[in-house]
Amino acid sequence: MMNTVYNKGLHILATIHTSNIALLQNGEVFLTELNNKITVLDLHNLHGHLHHFDGGGYTGIVCLTESHIAFHTWPEFQLLTLDIYLSNFMRDNSEKARTLADFCANFFEANKVDLQEVFR
Repeated sequence: MMNTVYNKGLHILATIHTSNIALLQNGEVFLTELNNKITVLDLHNLHGHLHHFDGGGYTGIVCLTESHIAFHTWPEFQLLTLDIYLSNFMRDNSEKARTLADFCANFFEANKVDLQEVFR
């Protein structure tokens, strides 16, 4: 049966500050760990893409059936910007979105996190 009520999903925007520059420069390690977390949370990865920039930063996105996770590192500023959106169409994924944000903060050894939550 099709869900006939729209349940707003959680969109998290975060800036993660870190002193660990190496983590901001190695996208493969982060993407591997992120994919492992996606699997553990029973989310559905459609495709991921990662691009490294000259100078050490990287950007990437993971498309999910539930929506997406996008990230961009700035080693020269010791930070990562993060965009997580999980829809709540078939189930409430709000805590999973928060878990992903916490995972990223822990992975990057955050010393400060600026975070906004928007339900849309």
